[in-house]
Formats: sequence, structure tokens, C-alpha cells
Amino acid sequence: MAGKGAVLASRILNEISSLGLVVARVESAWKAAAANNDEFYFDSVALNIHSFYSGLERIFEKISSAVDGSLPQGINWHQELLNQMALEIPNVRPAVISENTRKQLDTYRGFRHVVRNLYTYHISPDKMKPLAKGIRRVFKQVEKELTAFSRFIQSK
Repeated sequence: MAGKGAVLASRILNEISSLGLVVARVESAWKAAAANNDEFYFDSVALNIHSFYSGLERIFEKISSAVDGSLPQGINWHQELLNQMALEIPNVRPAVISENTRKQLDTYRGFRHVVRNLYTYHISPDKMKPLAKGIRRVFKQVEKELTAFSRFIQSK
């Protein structure tokens, strides 16, 4: 896995870098939305929160395929993929994320589902507020855990 591990680790770290930019966009749009009570800024917040979780899910899919050899299927595959990332797989890999991070990301996953299935003008700023306000903290935690996982797969 040495060569494959290095490639996957690089891909993970590249996605993390992009996610940092998305987090900054969420924070910037939230600040503008709150200051101006502007629905278009709120739309930007929703779209960027959607992008945040989608980027994480791309990472999880890559890990699931390349390391676990098993990508969840079926109607609840998004939920199952997130749950899989919090599991240690004996003789394969440690948990990619902690249970605490999984719980926090599940909220972002659920919100991403809402954004995909509703018109943005139906999304309440009150529902977005805790996600926007907490995104930096959640990102820092997941960044730390994914960076540690990247080091693990590089060492294999």
C-alpha cells in the first residue's frame, strides 16, 4: 500500500486544504448575511455548508474504496459511510474519525440532504446558524483526525 497510501494521503490533504477555503466562505457569508439580513448571503451559507460536507464525503468515499475495499450501498449509504469512518477495522485501519466527530458531522450530512431536496428560500437561517457558527471548530477537529489518518496510511 506504500505507493497507493501516499497517493491517497496526498488526495486527502488536498481536499482538506480546499475545505479550509470553504469554511472561510461559510464564515464570511454568514457574517454578511447576519449584518445585512440578506437572503442571497444566506443562500451562499447553505451552498457552502453543502460543499463542506460533500468534500468530506468525497474523502470518505476514497478511503472506503481504497482502504476498506467496501463502499456502502443502498438508500442509507451516506449515513452508513459516515458510520463506517468512525469504526476501527481490525487488521486494516484505525477509525478515521472519532465518534464525537461523527456525531457532529452527522448534523452537516443531514443539512446537506435538506439543501439537496428543498429550494434554498425554504431553509431557515436559524437552522443554519449553529452549523455556520460551529463549522471552524468542527473543521479543525476533522482536519486533525484526517491528517493523523493520512500519516497512518503513508506508513503502510
